[in-house]
Formats: sequence, C-alpha cells, structure tokens
Amino acid sequence: MYDINKTIINDVVRQAWQQKRSDSMSYITGMEVIDETLMHKVISAREIYSPKEYTAIDVEEALQADRLSWKNFGALLSPAAKPYLEAMAQRAKAVKEAYFGNGIQIFTPLYLSNYCENYCVYCGFNCHNTIKRAALNRDEIEREMQAIASTGLQEILLLTGESRSMSDIPYISEACQIARKYFRVVGLEIYPVNSEEYALLHQCGADYVTVFQETYDSLVYEQLHLAGAKRIFPYRFHAQERALRGGMRGVGFAALLGLADFRKDAYATGIHARMLQQAYPHAEVAFSCPRLRPIKNNTSITATGIGEAELLQIVCAYRLFIPSASITVSTRECARVRNAMASIAANKLSAGVSTGIGTHSEKTNHDGDAQFEIADGRSVSEVCADLEKLGLQPVPVDYIYV
Repeated sequence: MYDINKTIINDVVRQAWQQKRSDSMSYITGMEVIDETLMHKVISAREIYSPKEYTAIDVEEALQADRLSWKNFGALLSPAAKPYLEAMAQRAKAVKEAYFGNGIQIFTPLYLSNYCENYCVYCGFNCHNTIKRAALNRDEIEREMQAIASTGLQEILLLTGESRSMSDIPYISEACQIARKYFRVVGLEIYPVNSEEYALLHQCGADYVTVFQETYDSLVYEQLHLAGAKRIFPYRFHAQERALRGGMRGVGFAALLGLADFRKDAYATGIHARMLQQAYPHAEVAFSCPRLRPIKNNTSITATGIGEAELLQIVCAYRLFIPSASITVSTRECARVRNAMASIAANKLSAGVSTGIGTHSEKTNHDGDAQFEIADGRSVSEVCADLEKLGLQPVPVDYIYV
C-alpha cells in the first residue's frame, strides 16, 4: 500500500493539505452529473468484501462455476486462492484461447502532452513535480504517428496530462482526426469529460476510452488527490458511462495496484466493469492491471506486497469473471512477466513504448519527461518476435469497419 507520508511534498502543498480542502465527493461546476446508483453499489461491494474470510472450499467452488458470481470472483482474488494459482492459470488459459485463440493484440501509446493541473502525489505528471513540460503541435503529432505507423502498428492509444488548458478538446479532437489517417483503431486515455465531449471525440475518430479510477477507496482517493478536477471521485468514476453515452464502442477499467488494498480494488474494478456492461450490453469491456512504478524525483514509489504471483492471480480472476474482456499488461512490467501473462490470460500488449513527449520521430524536437519509468523497452519487432517464439500470433488490429 502506498504511504503518502513518504512522498516528497513541497511546503506549499503540505500547508494546503493541512487546511480545509474541497469535498472530493462534490461536483465542480460544469461537470455532468448522472445517476450515482451504480457507484454506490460498487463502493458498498468493496467495503463489504473481506478477502480473508474466503476458504479453500470457496475457491474450489469458483473454479467449478460455469459463470462466476460476485462471490466466486471474490474467492479467486482472496489469499485462499494462492495455492490454486496453477489451476486458475490453466482455466484462464483455456478461456482466453476460446475467445481470442492464440492472437495477441499489439498497440502503442502516444503521449501528446504532459501538462497537468492535478496534484496526484504518485504521478510524475503532477503539477507540483518539477519536470520538462511539452505538448506536441499538429505537425509533430503527424510526424510521431507516421513514425509509429511505419512499424506496422494499426492501433494507437492517445494520452495527455490532465490539463484542459494545455490539451483542450479541440486539440485532442484534431489528434484523433490525424490518427484516423494512419490507424484503424484509436483509443483515448485522457482526463474525464462530459458525454457530449466524448461524442465529439468519437465523431473525430476515437473508438474507446480507458480511465484508471486509481483506487476505489474513496478515503484513500481523497488523501492522494490533493488538488485539481481529478480530486472529484464520482466524476472520475462515471467517466466510462459518459463515454458509452457519447457513442464509444468500448471502455477500459483499472485500479493502480498499490495505492490501497489491491485485492479490494481489483474486486471493485471487476464489479464496476460487469455492472456497466450489464447496463450497456453492446459495450466492449477491457481491463488493465498496472502496478505502481517510480517517477522522476521520487524513485521510492513502488507497489509493495504485490508480487508477480498476486498480479497473475488478478489477471486470471479478471479473465474468468468476464471471459470476453480484453486484458492489457503494460510496460510497467518486464518482458518476462508480460510474455508469461500473454501466454496465460492477457490478450493485449503494448510495444515500442515511450511515456515521454515527442520521442518516436527523430524530427520531433521535444523531449518532455515521462510519466513513469517503464520496465519493458522492447521495440515492436522484438515484442512480435518473442510472441511468435511462444506460439502466439501478434495481431495489429482486431476490428474491421464495414
């Protein structure tokens, strides 16, 4: 679990923290408000969930179930399931192959900007961290995309820091339009926006939206998000629903493992995804499983207590809970771990990754600092070659427009 007291916080922010702060559960003017029933159900489920209460019998029952209940899912995430990890992996592998065969989708992220207006104490982009800031202009975006497309990739994920002033909706919309010239699938990982803004981004070419809730523990969330629009917990929680209302065909979910109790956060992530999929049956659902990574000016930020076995347990539990979900393991993990996850339960990997600004094209002059340190720096060709050695097929795109 992340310890806020060990974070480097400057005196100004520390003083602000000690003063009365805005209510993290109250919306800011301009934020779209939608029914919060689903959110309250997910938060309640997380609070009730007690991983240590599950037994070996509960785990065995879950492994025999044709369709996992909430209780079954909780059992597979519990400490009692660790001795059954091999059985979970075997079943998850069979389920993944039934839905995805031996294909592994390949994509890369493109960071457009690292300006941010939030103070999230664990993130390298936070507004109080002294880093090189940069934002790509239109020509630079095009050059970056040309360089990425030349590697054979056909899917891209566009990311920005969370700054409406430095990367506004028109800016992101134009980036989506450029991306459509080079890629068949365009994803977004940006600050949460309203439904009508998601609709505009969809019209400009975006297919899906990923939002990390970071932690579903509202109290820890408030402690870690000291300033900015991201501090508003419910607005972030409902981002996926607003994206679907805006016409996006798919949405991604994730908790940043290590900020709070990782088992309870993984449980809440799964419940959130299933409940939203039930409300919007047409929606494609995806999971990411990121662990905390060191950032510039604070290399002590790491995910303690979440080893590779625990990560595999979470990935397998997600696969068995929502078999059709896409599951990504990012370059926060090393090549060995990512290869293993792809062989067992994950169906999507990034490749040729940089979390900095303007680093794909030699003609781009920017050198904006990265959001976090990656652990797998393999190129697209290297990732594909390694997957083929494992008997897996790299898939540049899994969606065809007709």
